[in-house]
Amino acid sequence: MGRHVPRVLSIAGSDPSGGAGIQADLKSIAAMGGYGMAAITALTAQNTRGLTGVHTPPADFLRAQLDAVSSDIIVDAVKIGMLADAEVIRVVGDWLESARPAVVVLDPVMVATSGDRLLADDAATALRGLLAKADLVTPNLPELGVLLDEPVALTWAEALAQAERLSERIGAVVLVKGGHLSGLDCPDALVDAAADEDARIVEVPGPRIETRNTHGTGCSLSSAMATMQARTGDWAASLKVVKEWLLGALAASGELEVGGGHGPVHHFHHAEGSVPLADGEFAARLWDATAKIRAEIDALPFVAQLDAGSLPEAQFAYYLAQDAQYLNGFSRALARASALAPTEEEQTFWANSAQVCLVVEAELHRTWLAQHPLPPGEALRQGPVTKAYLDHLLAASAMGSYAVLAAAVLPCYWIYAVVGEELHKRHLQRTSPGAGGLSGGAEDPSGTEHPYGAWIETYADEAFAESTRRAISFADRAGRAASAADREAMMEAFVQSTVYERDFFDAPSKYA
Repeated sequence: MGRHVPRVLSIAGSDPSGGAGIQADLKSIAAMGGYGMAAITALTAQNTRGLTGVHTPPADFLRAQLDAVSSDIIVDAVKIGMLADAEVIRVVGDWLESARPAVVVLDPVMVATSGDRLLADDAATALRGLLAKADLVTPNLPELGVLLDEPVALTWAEALAQAERLSERIGAVVLVKGGHLSGLDCPDALVDAAADEDARIVEVPGPRIETRNTHGTGCSLSSAMATMQARTGDWAASLKVVKEWLLGALAASGELEVGGGHGPVHHFHHAEGSVPLADGEFAARLWDATAKIRAEIDALPFVAQLDAGSLPEAQFAYYLAQDAQYLNGFSRALARASALAPTEEEQTFWANSAQVCLVVEAELHRTWLAQHPLPPGEALRQGPVTKAYLDHLLAASAMGSYAVLAAAVLPCYWIYAVVGEELHKRHLQRTSPGAGGLSGGAEDPSGTEHPYGAWIETYADEAFAESTRRAISFADRAGRAASAADREAMMEAFVQSTVYERDFFDAPSKYA
């Protein structure tokens, strides 16, 4: 299944040396998994040592660029950078009013690294008016001071206070950056004066990277934020990803060896082809990729008959016998995941889960089967689906990749949690209409005891729900840290396991 690639338009000046402006924006958009487009507001003559000239094309031609793009392509997000004069700013403002893009990030390019003002007074006034059309504004500290007609903040606390005043004035979120401050720490923060008191400031800490290569950092940050916001819809989640990526881009900047001055950041420092992801984003991709298979599970006669209590006892007994055998192999896969896991937290989780399989869940199977025995030898016979599923887990274990194995075992948690929750919800509605809980048994309102009611009630176990949430979190974490090739292998393993889950539910109707 494909995923939506955000279409992001940068409206900014061009940097022929490739480190800032449009060129940096397009690299950042691509690094964040977006499709980059550009409307050029100005042509500059610059390199890593400085700016030597600016040519501003007619504002009417800028409008022609903007109209050409938006008349043909849906623009998911816009990043606005260098706007050379008041007329250019007016054109951009008018276009925003007509195009109404969903995400607008404005980087108010007003003050050069040297401290020189880049805009005439009328342009600076016009730019202040444009801020209200943005969703996020990303000034550096000198620009923050200029926008408020205040001195430049000298401390982080002063910067946060200024950002809150600006946010209140313009009605947009302000991303305040600590790059111009001194010290070992370099925090960034999202400031939203309209938010509740406890959510007004969201700070993302980070270390200061000692490097001369900071050319285009502001451009890169703002365009990356526009792209991530189009993907996540969450400024805080976007900043967390972008912050980590940009720290890596600064740390790896020396590898580029570009120019003799302030060089560019390394936009593609991360694993080749691997786009940074927000928390939960990779797990969501796994889940979305199996939508068709999960719909097929929901439509299986086994699930409907189990829900209704009409499932033949022989089929349920076959299912439990096969599941008991499966759990033995599944526990070995979990033990292998524990051995491969990169953190003590994950090692402990998978090891405990392996023990639960052998002791708690398997005992539940044995108890029911003791009361409803299968024909001699049937409980020990491994069905074809069970064998295929366990062979798949064995192959994933043998790869030696923790990420792939975590993806392979995940459907046994996630699918059961979702199917089981729905079965239990409906069972609850039948047994206690309007009561909000079971009152002592598995008897429906008609007075007929549900033959599998006790089994269905086990799905209400909060411990299993919590284990499922943790398994999803660990697989997601592994996926976000993985290379593009490993992500693809994780996706294949997850999808294949989901197919086997479907076949496992369907097997009793074929083999019992």
